[in-house]
Amino acid sequence: MSFVSYLIAGISLGSIYAIMALGYTMVYGIAKMLNFAHGDVIMIGSYVVFYAINSYGLPPVVSIALSVVVCTCLGIVIEKVAYKPLRRAASLAVLITAIGVSYLLENLALLFFGSDSKSFPDALGLSTISLAGGKLQIPGTTIFTIVVCVIIMVCLMLFIKRTKAGQAMLAVSEDKDAAQLMGVNVNATISLTFAIGSGLAAIAGVLLCSQYHVLNPYTGALPGIKAFTAAVFGGIGSIPGAFVGGLLLGIIEDLSSAYISSQLANAIVFAVLIVVLLLKPTGLFGKVVREKV
Repeated sequence: MSFVSYLIAGISLGSIYAIMALGYTMVYGIAKMLNFAHGDVIMIGSYVVFYAINSYGLPPVVSIALSVVVCTCLGIVIEKVAYKPLRRAASLAVLITAIGVSYLLENLALLFFGSDSKSFPDALGLSTISLAGGKLQIPGTTIFTIVVCVIIMVCLMLFIKRTKAGQAMLAVSEDKDAAQLMGVNVNATISLTFAIGSGLAAIAGVLLCSQYHVLNPYTGALPGIKAFTAAVFGGIGSIPGAFVGGLLLGIIEDLSSAYISSQLANAIVFAVLIVVLLLKPTGLFGKVVREKV
């Protein structure tokens, strides 16, 4: 039963990576920007839940909803202040700005929240499920995380395909100038993309901290990088790719930690990414895009 336990734990961890990766892949797929501040938005959302529950006594559901609202607004502000002025700038300028925003959020968190790790409360409060006569113990948080990930991906796919805002996102991702000529508000569409991605970051942060019960200003740093890796692994710009990439990454990391070495687990994850990209540079679900010059 140990293998099954590790596999389920890997799927749960991968589900968190997938939710984070959806934010990365949406922003890149539509705005063609790599938002490396995404991991720090995850951290901010987790702190909102932490203080809402511990300092103000708000119910967990209200705290999580507040975190989503705060992160959504933060995502819009970041896009308007840091990225919108660079809409026509070189990719390197946008990349450097994204890294700068990431360091800014981390240092603000250090200033306001301190560097000490805090014990994150059990915001979900779900009990453990026993199967196979008690031989297999599955935390309720694990099952909840997997279910939430699947629901988010399905809702996101339906939103993209069935709504006018989703169709506008597809149009902007294909050609911003052509979409604008057809009456699409490009600026509002990109802002909406950042808002959705940041809202998902808040949910991912709560799920991550609920599993590990630790929170500090660097909580979202390494998971954010791994989520970006998952997005590239699956094919950045592809929503199903981000989902599958996140799940595979979580499974590889958890099984590597269990059967090879917990110290080498991260190295194995990135080694697998390198191998996949050598064999298929666009990722598992990515498509080769030919540009006319």
